[in-house]
Amino acid sequence: MNNLLIPGIFAAGCIAGVLLGCVDVTLPDLHGISLYVLYALMLQVGFSIGCSDDCSKILRTMRPKYLLIPAATVAGTLTFSAAVGLLLSQWSVADCLAVGCGMGYYSLSSILIVQLKTPSIGVQLATELGTIALLANIFRELLALMGAPVFRRYFGKLAPISAAGVTSVDVALPTIMRTSGSEMVPIAIFHGLLIDISVPFFISIFCNL
Repeated sequence: MNNLLIPGIFAAGCIAGVLLGCVDVTLPDLHGISLYVLYALMLQVGFSIGCSDDCSKILRTMRPKYLLIPAATVAGTLTFSAAVGLLLSQWSVADCLAVGCGMGYYSLSSILIVQLKTPSIGVQLATELGTIALLANIFRELLALMGAPVFRRYFGKLAPISAAGVTSVDVALPTIMRTSGSEMVPIAIFHGLLIDISVPFFISIFCNL
C-alpha cells in the first residue's frame, strides 16, 4: 500500500493542477522555493550517509570487486538511457541521460533537473523534463519492488540490487533481503550509498552538456 502512496499523491497533484488551470487563478511562482527544497534534499543525502551506523563497518568488509556492481548499474542505466535518447526527437541524448541518472531518486533528480535546465531551455521545458524524471524514477522504484523475484530468478542475486538503483539502501532493501538473501544486504547498502553519491554529479554533468 505504501508503494502506491507516492504515485497517488503525484496523480492528485496533476488533477489539482488541471482543475486550477480551468479557472482564472494566478498561482505564485514556486521555483525559488524549489531551490531551497533542493538544498534540503542535498543536505539530507549527506546526513543519511554520514550518520549511518553501518557505513564504516560495511566499507571495512567490502572487497574491491564489489565496486563492479554499482559500476554495472551506472553503465547499464547510461546505455539504455542513451538508446532511448536516440529514438526521441524532442529530447537530446544528454537530456535522457540526465533523466536516467536519477537511478530511482525521483525527488532529488526532478528538482535538480528543473533547476539546472531552466537557464538553457526555459521554465516550461525544464519543468516538463523534470516531470519525466519524476515519473521515470518512480516507475523504476516500483519495478524494482514488484519485479525483484523475477530478476532474481532469471538474472541472479545481484539483479534486484542493480535494478533498485539508489533505493537498494532503503526502500527496496527488505525486498532484496527477501528475494536475494540476507547475505546480500551489505552489498545492497554499499551499492545504494555509492549510487546515492553519484546521482547529483551525473545529473549536473549531463544537464550542462
